[in-house]
Amino acid sequence: MVSLSHFLAALLSTSIFLFFLHKWLRRNSPQPRGRLPPSPPKLPLLGNLHQLGSAPHRSLQSLSRLHGPLMLIHFGKVPVLIASSAEAAREIMKTHDLVFSNRPKLSIPTRLFYNNRDVAFAPYGEYWRRNRSICVLHLLSSKRVQSYRGVREEETSLMVEKIRRLGASSKPVNLNDVMSSLTNDVICRVALGKKYGLGSDFKETFAELGVLLGIVPLWEYIPWLRWTRRLDGVDERIARVSKKIDEFLEVVIQEHRVSERREGELDFVDILLDFKRENASCTPIEDDTIKAIILNMFGAGTDTTFTVLEWAMAELIRNPEIMKTLQNEVREVAGNKDEIDEQDLEKMPYLKAVLKESLRLHSPVPLLIPRELTQDTKVLGYDVASGTRVMINVWAISRDPSLWKNPEEFRPERFLEMSIDFRGLHFELTPFGAGRRSCPGITFAVAMDELALAKLVHKFDFRLPNGAKMKELDVTESNGITIHKKCPLLVVATPYIC
Repeated sequence: MVSLSHFLAALLSTSIFLFFLHKWLRRNSPQPRGRLPPSPPKLPLLGNLHQLGSAPHRSLQSLSRLHGPLMLIHFGKVPVLIASSAEAAREIMKTHDLVFSNRPKLSIPTRLFYNNRDVAFAPYGEYWRRNRSICVLHLLSSKRVQSYRGVREEETSLMVEKIRRLGASSKPVNLNDVMSSLTNDVICRVALGKKYGLGSDFKETFAELGVLLGIVPLWEYIPWLRWTRRLDGVDERIARVSKKIDEFLEVVIQEHRVSERREGELDFVDILLDFKRENASCTPIEDDTIKAIILNMFGAGTDTTFTVLEWAMAELIRNPEIMKTLQNEVREVAGNKDEIDEQDLEKMPYLKAVLKESLRLHSPVPLLIPRELTQDTKVLGYDVASGTRVMINVWAISRDPSLWKNPEEFRPERFLEMSIDFRGLHFELTPFGAGRRSCPGITFAVAMDELALAKLVHKFDFRLPNGAKMKELDVTESNGITIHKKCPLLVVATPYIC
């Protein structure tokens, strides 16, 4: 996650000298006013970067247990506020939402998203409001999501058939590949107008995009280390990923420009191109902006949706009794029907509880996307200065033992006994964020995941290959802004006969 490489050894070897230099500079510089949040000890120049490790959400949880639910750390000289409690999250995403709604300009997202012309990483302001409104109105609103029902039902049925064919050979089925293809195909059809048959090479490119977005490079926060970016390979990886993605998006846009469209058949790309033509004289929109928005919607619509489904299936396989309870519910609702449809999902409270519990234990983006404070303010009685970056550890909050009984256990039943939801109103559980900068695709993701999960457990019984015990399933996390299982989810899928 953090590009320390071999430079850390050299930095630490000079830390004694830098420590005394740092103390001298502090004595001879103005002291900050007010009551600052507690901070862990930091190294000169590095700040607390060395404490992030390969899993920052876990490292920051450990630090918050020592220093408190609101903590000030430093990436180099950059102050970063870490919120690890529901109360702190509410202050940031609700009470002071407006002044915390900006995004910091980070070098890697800036290059990957066409100078932050997207929605997720764009700075707060009129540009962001306009583009977010376009995305919600024409792709992610409840009405639009409902209109994609036929696509979801068709593609999930194709997923079932694919698993049945793969399972017929008696070889393990890679559920990661199947579920990833499902989410890719759905978002391609509803946003880009058709399936693009994205191969494994392109899927690896998108996976690399997620990894790059999760990197916290030393040279971003320690200016005199900028020369090291020539050695760590990150720039080359960014250039390679950007080139492949740009080539794909260019093909998509050019195809839409030359294709004939019938009335009422506009997809999201068509709408963006029409918006460009209609506003050419007043608020022009460039092709790079269209590409950035498409990339945002495609990346978020596939990656986080797939991640939720991946972890839900992993937890069900690890907990066979919970799997059986869910299968009984789904199969009872389905009755003699060969296919489940979305109307059936409203009769499946345990299914919804399973997804909530999976989101609680496995927040897709555990630290959300960083925010940046635009004016001095107080949070939980502490003074926080304008320009401070903010990270909300929703992963730690959803495992807080003061909020959740047996927080490390996968227990969907807890949500049958409480009314907590994940749509931004209950700060004990905000895997998609809350407030102005919350993820606008919650409805889209949940509709996809509920139907896919219901069809999977309806149509198949699952076990691990080679007689492995369910509890032996490897749930090691990958690196990146979105947290996946590190190892593919390989299963033996046996068709269920009614």
